[in-house]
Parts: sequence; C-alpha cells; structure tokens
Amino acid sequence: MAVLLVRHARAGNRRQWEGDDRDRPLTKKGHQQALRLASLLGPYGPERILSSPYTRCVQTLEPLAAQLALPIEPADELMEGRGVQAVRLLRSLAGQAVVTCTHGDVVHEVLGALAGLDDLSLPRSTTSPKASTWVFEAANASHSCAPLTSALYLPPPDR
Repeated sequence: MAVLLVRHARAGNRRQWEGDDRDRPLTKKGHQQALRLASLLGPYGPERILSSPYTRCVQTLEPLAAQLALPIEPADELMEGRGVQAVRLLRSLAGQAVVTCTHGDVVHEVLGALAGLDDLSLPRSTTSPKASTWVFEAANASHSCAPLTSALYLPPPDR
C-alpha cells in the first residue's frame, strides 16, 4: 500500500488574486490536470483521501474522490507552512492506501525531512511541479509510523 503526496494542480495567480489566498481556485488547466490525476491515481486503490483545506488542493482531488466515491478529509497538517506536521502525518499513514494533497513548500520540506529521517533514497532531481505526485512505500507496511523507505516520482499528467 502506498501513501501518495500530490502537489495541487495549477491555480490562479497569487499576486492577482483578491481575497483570502486559501480560497484561490484552480484555473481551467488546473481542472484538466485534476481530471487526469484521477485517472493516474485511481489504480493505486486509495481507501482515503486527505487534503489541505485550501480550495485549490480540495479541487485537485475532487475528480478522484468522485470516481472512488470517497470523501475528501480536510487535514490542517497539509496546509502551507506545515511541512513538519505533514511529515508526521505521512509517516502515521504508512501501511494505508491514501492520497494526500498539499502545497509546493510542504512537498519540498517533506522530501528533505524523509531523506534525513527515513534514509529515503530520492531521485537526483526532486522538483515537484504543480500536479506532480510522490508515491511513498513503507519498509514494514503493516505498522503505522513505519519509515517511508522508497519513493517514486510521477510527473504531472499533462507532460
């Protein structure tokens, strides 16, 4: 079973958005990426879907949630600036089939932390463009909080 970490799909420009940034939605391209992600991630058989409560993250996982008839569970640990909390959350999900969605800064911090904590071997390039996914497997998937010891990078589905 895998823990998948998705960076949200393309959203509107942060500088041009008026209002609370948490409400900034996906663009047309972002919605297309979200649809393609559902096709890409569905075969992993997720049993849970967790997301940062920011609109763009929730919208990224809505097609997958509809396809699988699963609710999207809000997880504050996946919000911007919460990389440490996200690492704890992801490690606690080891042994489950789960998709999570978060932000670029969190993905970067998670990768760095897991490389240090779990001796996770990462590909040379650890870029994570919008709508990209990291697939993590635990060494002992039967235990929660097991170290995440393998990582597979999935590029955005539109590339």
